[in-house]
Amino acid sequence: MYRIKIKSGFCGAHKLRGYKGKCEALHGHNWLVEVEVQAEELDATGMVIDFKELKDLLNEVIVEMDHKYLNEMVYFEKVNPTSENIARYIHETVSGKRPDLVLGKVTVWETDSSSAVYSG
Repeated sequence: MYRIKIKSGFCGAHKLRGYKGKCEALHGHNWLVEVEVQAEELDATGMVIDFKELKDLLNEVIVEMDHKYLNEMVYFEKVNPTSENIARYIHETVSGKRPDLVLGKVTVWETDSSSAVYSG
């Protein structure tokens, strides 16, 4: 199995509904996003997918989140914008843009020491 991974990031604000603590207040993060794609076979050029193409796919998704209040995005109006749910949203959205790709996992880091992973 071949795996490749790319990283990108975005800045955004959110508040956690139903949470008792500091994160129930409006606050922001500089999220780091890692997307991993896997394949059993390589394409004719010897790649899983071109890194640039994968970065472009991810950036199409995160540009919609960058410098935004995530709670106001349609997806997060009813889904709490936790790092776990952000990882799932990114995974589902990237997968929807390229259903032929096998996304292994999406990792969302909200701090240098705290991340959430969704693997579909």
